Formats: sequence, C-alpha cells, structure tokens
Amino acid sequence: MRRRLVWRAARLHESRAETATARTLVFDVPGWPGHVAGQHVDVRLTADDGYTAQRSYSLAAPADGERIELTVETVPDGEVSPYLNEVVEPGDQVEIRGPVGGWFVWRPESKAPVVLVGGGSGIVPLMAMIRARRQAGSRAPFRLLYSLRDQDSRYFAAELRQPEAGLDIAYLYTRATPSGAARPAGRITLADLAEGGWPADFEPDCYVCGPTGFVEAAADLLLALGHPPERIRTERFGPTGG
Repeated sequence: MRRRLVWRAARLHESRAETATARTLVFDVPGWPGHVAGQHVDVRLTADDGYTAQRSYSLAAPADGERIELTVETVPDGEVSPYLNEVVEPGDQVEIRGPVGGWFVWRPESKAPVVLVGGGSGIVPLMAMIRARRQAGSRAPFRLLYSLRDQDSRYFAAELRQPEAGLDIAYLYTRATPSGAARPAGRITLADLAEGGWPADFEPDCYVCGPTGFVEAAADLLLALGHPPERIRTERFGPTGG
C-alpha cells in the first residue's frame, strides 16, 4: 500500500553557495519518514494573501534523520527558486511534501556497477547516490560523467575533488574548458560514454538526469552502446517557472 504524502513544515537550518546561481539548503523536517537516493520533494510557498506556488526539487543527500538537503538553481523570473536562494534565512519555514519517486533510485544493497550521467543541475540526485554509496560503505563501482558549461558551473566542487575509491569522474565541458583539458568543449558524445562509462556487458545500472534534450541524447547514446532499456533510468526537467 502506498503511503499518503502530506505537507510538513520545514525549517531552514543552513544555506550555502554551490555556484554563483545555486545554493544547497538544509532543512529540518519534523516527522520526515526517510528517503532513498534519487527521490525528490515538492516545496510549497504560501503568500500572506493565500497565493501558493510549488516546485519539485531533487534531494541532494541520503537520509539523515529528520534533516534533508536540496540544491536549487535560481531560475530568472521564477516564483520559488529566487525566494529559496535569495530571501529565506535560517529559522524560516516552508512546506515540503515527499519523498516522491521510486524508479530513479539507487539502493546501497545493489552490487551492480553504476554509470551516472548528469547535465548541469541534473547532478543533484546523482550526488545523493554518490553520498549514499559512501555512507553505506558500498563497494559498487561508480562512474560519473558530469556535463556542464564551464568550471565555474560545477556543483559540489570541493567534495568531488576529494579522491574516493571506486568513484571515477569525467567532466564534459560544453562551453569553455579549464586550462590543460584534453577534451575540447562540446556536447556529450558516444566516445565520452564509451570511454567514461562501463561497457554494456558489465551490466551496469545507468542513471541519466538533466534537461530533457540532454537526457534524450544521452539515453540514445547508451542504447547505441548496447545498454538495455530496462537498465537506463532517466529523470528530466524543463522550464517550469522556477
């Protein structure tokens, strides 16, 4: 039987910058039931006149009691993301409902190799999986291909710079590359996935998250490399008003 989702009061504990336009927000949510890496939540804001706005955001970290983390990119002229990133302060409250989703998830008991393919802010649920792997002491081998505009757009930069056994990372820059980068700037290619991912005969679980066009292109490339559709899990997002 599916558990009924309810709105819960969430109090901001901490907010920290990830990039010039994105922040990680840590909320305390009394009664939080826990979640699995890859799930998301709905966030609702209510104005004094009763007007409400809500958006969905991926959870950025594994379950930690009644504390959750969201990493939110500010959408210009948006209704929710600018408030979360520029207005809300520690101690302020919003409403949160979740967790939502059961397909795009990674569970620590899985032993299969994993390919993570993230485009821009699509790294967020994939980071939750990386952190869940670390938290559980899992030895499942992970490979992350992270497509982003330039070095300044990198989420979780300091954390991902730390070496981690069993986690290999390839950065795929689309606009500008850092000094000394061997790969020229450009969109994700078949060669990127062939070199940075796992071969299909290793039977890896593949998770792809990002803008709709990116997700469709990456999933098609994985299929072209022989990965079966049932092992390719996708999560996509597009313009929603923020």
